[in-house]
Amino acid sequence: MSKLLRHHRASDTCFITAVTHNRQPILADHSDLLTAAIRKYSAVLRFGLLAYVILPDHFHALIECNGNDLSGILGRVKLSFSKHYRNRAGISASHIWQRRFWDHIIRDQDDMNRHIDYIHYNPVKHRMVESPFEWPLSSIHEYRREGFYTADWGRREIEVVSAFGE
Repeated sequence: MSKLLRHHRASDTCFITAVTHNRQPILADHSDLLTAAIRKYSAVLRFGLLAYVILPDHFHALIECNGNDLSGILGRVKLSFSKHYRNRAGISASHIWQRRFWDHIIRDQDDMNRHIDYIHYNPVKHRMVESPFEWPLSSIHEYRREGFYTADWGRREIEVVSAFGE
């Protein structure tokens, strides 16, 4: 397999999509392990988590790298989740994640806003819920408290660009 070269600067803000191996639906039921891994490494590496959603077989996040390598951040988070998931599930050698992840460098405020909306609308897109506010594993609740969304946002289909990495 070829080595994927990623073009990032340490100051980049990036949208990422990470998917489980064979789309195993394990993340929502074990979201505490994923959020613990993200919290641990955001404290250690001091990267910013600007928005996120965790679905059964993938998650999206908007990450402010703050001087860190994006692949290093994701590698640590995925490895930590895998270790703790294997312990909890009582399994040994098993693939947990797809080898790679999809990323996009945020270009400007409009690009960031579209990606934040995409992240928060994702449970509706996948027909998990009728309203994005019904999905508990999302940063949309913090954004709503801060006044960025009205209570009825996302109940109707919103226009999203299709190239968001799924």
